[in-house]
Order: sequence, then C-alpha cells, then structure tokens
Amino acid sequence: MQLRQVQKALRYLVGTAVLAGAAAPSLAQVQATGAPPEVKGWRAETVTDALPRAWGMAWLADGRMLVTGKAGTLHLVQGKTVTDVPIDRLPTLMDSGQGGLLDIAIHPADKGNNPRVYMTMANGTSSENRTILVQGIFDGKKVHSVKTLFQASPSKSGGQHFGSRIAWLPDGTLLMSIGDGGNPPQRVGNMLARDQAQNLGSHNGSILRLSVDGKAAPGNPLASKSGALAEIWSYGHRNVQGIVVDPEGRVWASEHGPRGGDEINRVEGGKNYGWPLQSFGLDYSSREPIGKHSVPGMVDPVVAWAPSPAPSGLAWYTGSAFPQWRGSLFSGGLASKDLRRIALDKNGKAVRQEALDIGARVRDVRQGPDGQLYVLTDEDKSRILRIVPEKS
Repeated sequence: MQLRQVQKALRYLVGTAVLAGAAAPSLAQVQATGAPPEVKGWRAETVTDALPRAWGMAWLADGRMLVTGKAGTLHLVQGKTVTDVPIDRLPTLMDSGQGGLLDIAIHPADKGNNPRVYMTMANGTSSENRTILVQGIFDGKKVHSVKTLFQASPSKSGGQHFGSRIAWLPDGTLLMSIGDGGNPPQRVGNMLARDQAQNLGSHNGSILRLSVDGKAAPGNPLASKSGALAEIWSYGHRNVQGIVVDPEGRVWASEHGPRGGDEINRVEGGKNYGWPLQSFGLDYSSREPIGKHSVPGMVDPVVAWAPSPAPSGLAWYTGSAFPQWRGSLFSGGLASKDLRRIALDKNGKAVRQEALDIGARVRDVRQGPDGQLYVLTDEDKSRILRIVPEKS
C-alpha cells in the first residue's frame, strides 16, 4: 500500500469504530484484568546461573539446550555445565535497546548430528535496522555456514519492538513475529511506527509464515491481496514476544501493549488483531486510550492485562508433574516477574488465571522434552529455572 492509502484506511477504520461505539455497547469479549492470585505447591530449581543476558532457548534432540545471549553469544547447557558456542560470520548485530541476538529454534526434523539452527536478531544500526532470520549448522562445537534467510522490510530506526519469537507449525513451516517498530515518536518513513501494523505492504507489526528456506510459505492467506507482502500470516500486532503451537495445532501468542493492554491471542492466518485501532492500552505521553477496546472485523484478545506484566515467552503445558495444569498456557512476565497460568475451556476461552511468583524478570518459558516447565530469567547473569512440585 502507498502511504496515502494506508492513512486513509486508518482514518476510515477509526471513524467506523467511533460510530460503532456510539451506537451500541462495546463488543469486546474480555475486559482487562490485573494481576491474578498467587498459586502455591511448586518451587523453582536452578539449572544454571551462568548465562549472560540470555533471550531464547531451544533443545537439541539429545536433551542438551542451546541458549542465545543478546550480545551475540550462544551457549550449550548440559546439566549444570555451560559451554560457549562460537558462531561463524554472524551478520552485523545491533545490540542496543531491545535489539540483539534473540530467539532460537532447532529444525524439528533434525534428530541427529549437525542440526539446522534458526535464530532471529536485530541487524543494522540505530538509525536503520530490522529483524532478520538466520540459519546455521551446529556441529557439536560451533555454528557454521550461517546465512540470512529473511529480513523484515521496511527498515526502522531506534532500539524498540523487534518481536522475534519463532514457532514451528505441524506442516513444517515457521512462524516468526515482527514488532511494529516502536513507540511514538519512532517513525518508519513518514508514518508513526505503530501504524505499520495495519499496513500489509510492511512486515512490521505482523506474524510471518515462512518455509524452511525463509521464503513466503505456500498458501499464505493474504498473498493474493493487492499490495500485501506474501510472507504475512496475521497482522495488527504490536510486539509479539511469545508464540506456542498447542497439540491441536492452534497458535497462541503473547503481545506487549503500551501502558496497559498486554494480550494473549489465539492467532489464525489472515486475521487482523487490531493494533493500533484496537487496544486496552494508553499512550505513554498523553495517557489517552489508543484505539477502541473492540473494533468490528478485528479479533478480540483471549486475555488482556492492565497494568502490564510485559509478557515474554509462552508455553503450553502437557506434563505430568502438575496434572491440574495440563492444557494451560504459561506466560512469562518481565515487569511482573512472574509466570501466569491461563486455564482455558474447550473453546479456548480463558476461565481462570494464577500467578507463580518468580521474583525476577522472565524472558522465556518453555516446556522441555522431559515435560517440565523451564524459565529463563532476564538478568546480566541469567538463570534457567525448572518448575517442580514443592517438597512435602
């Protein structure tokens, strides 16, 4: 889309939302809630506390773990032993603000030696940067043959909102989140960065569906739409830093709102998740609402939180250690320093929330191959914690 067309569409949609709100009560299916009650009966075991500014974690087929560090480092975790893993020829890294070396995923088909490793990162300079996806081969000692598979367009400035979570779909394609580009006064071209989330001619503010080689996956639902980028799978996102695919193949994402309005969404291809026309959040400067709570034609969140826990990392629990938690989402909180369990009914509606007080900023949460929940903290010396039942 051209800039003038996007701005015209945004004005039209905002006007439609105002008229709808004046004529009828809000159509929102949820209301923003605060911190849920704490739950007991668990404890956190420290696996390691020797990871510098960690961001993402992924398991190899043999049970060892690879963990990224924002400064461009990679670490192999085996039990309590941590080994640094060199990365050959990583592209230019922007380690500034929220940027750095970010998420990591192992190709699910690679069960033996030399698996393919996928990583997201902020690339470029403070004045011109973007989120990119790279792939390398882990030979047991280092990651080599690194190549750039995809880079988001257009470039942006500043050190905010890179998104960057990765998840594999059952069909072998890859989901990758891209942030909207930042808060005002951050701009992309002549537009506020956040308005990019409604621009299908921009990757910013979307979740992409890619093939293993970083190309647009066949069958993407918006590919045939005039002016749309073929990689876009869903749009209207602010800054998704948690994605998980449940055993039924449903996709769930956690998303940073502005001041308030953090969300959990069930994400489906081709749909618009509203940002910045639909939000429970407030503008940082004016404290005025951004958009409406619900806009016709846009998808309402499953959960909205105010104040913001700053969600990062998302897991779906199927383990045996806590039978009562099976079928729940677990969302990490940077600001809230907790894990939030979201219990869902058979239709995917949130019916209960509980908090596990971690006491540190949570950057990622994953269920390991052993069925246990693992938490990665956001600290200068990051820790990996394993959630286990409390000793009686």
